Amino acid sequence: MTDKKSIRKEIFQRRKSADPEALIEKSRRICERVMELEAFQSSDTLFTYVDFNREVETCLLIRTAWAMGKKVAAPRVSGKNMDFYLIEKMEDLEPGYFGIPEPIAAQPLACDEACILIVPGVAFDQNCHRAGYGQGFYDRYLEKHPNHKTVAVAFDFQIVDEVPSETTDICPQLVITETAVYHAATSSEDANPKNR
Repeated sequence: MTDKKSIRKEIFQRRKSADPEALIEKSRRICERVMELEAFQSSDTLFTYVDFNREVETCLLIRTAWAMGKKVAAPRVSGKNMDFYLIEKMEDLEPGYFGIPEPIAAQPLACDEACILIVPGVAFDQNCHRAGYGQGFYDRYLEKHPNHKTVAVAFDFQIVDEVPSETTDICPQLVITETAVYHAATSSEDANPKNR
């Protein structure tokens, strides 16, 4: 089994060498798949990361959520913890942890954890095991807020044969790429795409 450090190194290289225009198109296709989910349609608030450094772009999801009258919440890191804060426009973001866009400190805290949460990651396997960036922010957040419907988004090249799993790891219920939808063993039926 390959360790997470080696997996991260390999995926970072794939991401770096990927065609930027292709990543934009693949991101659009992934976001469209997410928007078909009942979990997205029914959520009053979209909890989502803000993309950075060639991750799956989430701006289409964010702008669509606003257009549908939904609230949008993005993560902000404080020490070893992460919380989600409401944003009403892109200007509500500022460079934060490692330069990643985060809500400005004065934004109100979001607390409706029954809503969909879009999870980032470096790599995933077909059982939805996740290799994050190594700091554990999402695992700790989801341990405290377990009722979210969790959906990870990734490019096909981020899917690997096996991601080592630890007891503290929390798998997303779904992983959506531009060509596939992977289900965790414990994923709930209401997170499934409407027309799948």
